[in-house]
Amino acid sequence: MKDEGPPLEVLLRRITETPEEFLMTPIAGGRGVVDVLAVLADLARRYGHVPDTDVLADLKVQHPNERGRLSVALLLAWLLADESFQEIARAKDNLLPAVAEVARELAPAPPTAFIQDPDRREEIARLSLARLGYRPAGETEAQALDRLKSISAAERARVIKAARMAEERARAIREALARKAAEESADKYTRE
Repeated sequence: MKDEGPPLEVLLRRITETPEEFLMTPIAGGRGVVDVLAVLADLARRYGHVPDTDVLADLKVQHPNERGRLSVALLLAWLLADESFQEIARAKDNLLPAVAEVARELAPAPPTAFIQDPDRREEIARLSLARLGYRPAGETEAQALDRLKSISAAERARVIKAARMAEERARAIREALARKAAEESADKYTRE
């Protein structure tokens, strides 16, 4: 995130203006409407890149229950097609890998959540920029990273998991101490 990218407001507006075609059901398991892999290949070509067949193959899903990743990838294709990304996307060879990574990370959420929820909208915009190595215009690297961490659903899930694990450890220690105290009390009682 060393380089400055487009203003966050431009990206947020772009996401809110997502056309219905980019929210249609992706083709998976022979069913669906939109061929997301073709859209992503077109996006790569638009910026002068040869579509990475390995990345496209990695994005391909066989089961309709895996459509979430494709839905997010389709929304990302719309976002990255914005003219504010032209300079960035032409310079970056990791365009499709970045899309695949963000799609994998955000797949549990439905694509409409990124349009309707302001925090999720900001999350997808910031995460897209970060995976391409950029930060929103007008922010320092530290500010951009801090804000991304504060709104990241994945980061929230990691923190919640760590808190649950710490609570579980604390409970196990409390139980062990209570057992030890009971044993010591029983030993003292039998000695008297």
